[in-house]
Amino acid sequence: MTNPDRIPLSESEAAAEARRLIEDAYRPALTLPTTYRDTSPIPAIGSNPPVAQPGRPPMSQRATDASTLMLTAGIASPLLGGSLSLVLWTAGHLDPLTVALICGAPAAILGALSRVLKSAKSAIAATPTEHHHHYNGPVIQEHRNITSTSTTRGLVARTNNDIRN
Repeated sequence: MTNPDRIPLSESEAAAEARRLIEDAYRPALTLPTTYRDTSPIPAIGSNPPVAQPGRPPMSQRATDASTLMLTAGIASPLLGGSLSLVLWTAGHLDPLTVALICGAPAAILGALSRVLKSAKSAIAATPTEHHHHYNGPVIQEHRNITSTSTTRGLVARTNNDIRN
């Protein structure tokens, strides 16, 4: 399939283009180095003094975790204190019945939630498990109840097993 926008080459132009491509393909590779390894020894101590870097100072992971925890607690403490102050200030303007309801509500909710969880746990325990069987070929399933009685009597023990289907 030819491209209509492209003008075909003449015989001499095609031969010149083919020679150019072949010469480019067989041209010797450049001998420029692609890697360089500096083999001079690295000094044990540099001439510049260490410079403090911005951010947290270098410390162990445990110290970093502890400092993060302390910063978080420091930020959260005014929020917690302010909300507690607001609740206590509001409770001072309420009657004792309302305060009792506010204090008793979490215990009632937790009691109801524990009963729901206990009943859900017992319901999950009571559900039967599913069994999936995959067979290839003909399968025969037999359901039988076998009861056996065994008696042993005498000075010289003799056992009689009676098996009934």
